[in-house]
Amino acid sequence: MSGPLAGVRVLELAGIGPGPFAAMLLADLGADVVRVDRPEPGALSPGDPRRDLLNRGKRSVVVDLKHPDGAEVVLALAERAAILIEGWRPGVAERLGVGPQDALERNPGLVYGRMTGWGQQGPLARAPGHDIGYIAVAGALHPIGRPGGPPQIPLNLVGDFGGGALYLVVGCLAALHVAGSTGRGQVVDAAIVDGTAHLTTMFAGLLAGGAWQPERGRNLLDGGAPFYDVYATADGGHMAVGALEPRFYAELLRLLGLAEADLPAQHDVAGWPVLRARFAEVFAGRTRDEWATLFEGTDACVAPVLSLAEAQHHPHLVARATFEEHFGVRQPAVAPRLSRTPGAVGGSPPTPGADTETVLTEWGLGADLRRWLGDGVVSRTGQAS
Repeated sequence: MSGPLAGVRVLELAGIGPGPFAAMLLADLGADVVRVDRPEPGALSPGDPRRDLLNRGKRSVVVDLKHPDGAEVVLALAERAAILIEGWRPGVAERLGVGPQDALERNPGLVYGRMTGWGQQGPLARAPGHDIGYIAVAGALHPIGRPGGPPQIPLNLVGDFGGGALYLVVGCLAALHVAGSTGRGQVVDAAIVDGTAHLTTMFAGLLAGGAWQPERGRNLLDGGAPFYDVYATADGGHMAVGALEPRFYAELLRLLGLAEADLPAQHDVAGWPVLRARFAEVFAGRTRDEWATLFEGTDACVAPVLSLAEAQHHPHLVARATFEEHFGVRQPAVAPRLSRTPGAVGGSPPTPGADTETVLTEWGLGADLRRWLGDGVVSRTGQAS
């Protein structure tokens, strides 16, 4: 592997969502990520493991943690790793014998990253949940949506991946930096509610300063402003308008064929319904692609709303190679980009257990491999031997 994290060993205890995404990001940046899979797929298995892009660039070993020697295998691997990532409910890792205390006793320099929704402590710590509930409690779901309507679900990008996985990676890399200078590892408690709340810091400031209205769809950045909104086009498509600054707003009006003198002032909140109705009327007169052509290369800050599939072929993203094809699948490329030690998409997502023998041998556990295979504590194909 190449990249800024080349040579860093990461042990991922298989989970779903933000944990795998965080480990994928570390693999993209060059870390040697080994995923510990279970003998049988979980209830939320994504199907064909070779198409689970969150596991790209990783290797897989299968360990039966219900076996009496299962914890010993994981701890032996953790002893040789720099970072361990687990995304189970609080107490599960401890119950299985692979919690932070067990792992740090074996490897005092280990960074033990814990990914949960509610965090390790608090009244909801042991409660089940998913992205939508975490961002609801964190205050991030409420502002998203139209006035008078319900909050709109922003996929699971805000909670799982934004407030969860990315904060876990930041925490693990910060702890890795400290471990490099002190030799002492630590536990990273990355809770989706914490990270999501942290993402709303700017809005907390606006609210405290009286510049944010609690009603949904009444503010500058939540669709309340007609010059920061989405408009339907003649063919059922949409255009995203973000003309906040006066000069961008003036360019928007020019390209829409509207005279500023005939309209309410840009920041006259009482006149926003009139502006929105006029913008909607004009945008409905042409197709999305016609508008995209008209606005391309201008300072109006207007862009077509593309589907996931369409985005892969947008000229700007093609020019930047934002999407690449690997192992027959077009997918997002590595981000962010480093000038001297860039990361790269590694191998295809492995089938569970595909690398059990190779990893155990490379990580210095070859002497125990035959015994563990014979006892059924590890296996090659995801089915206990």
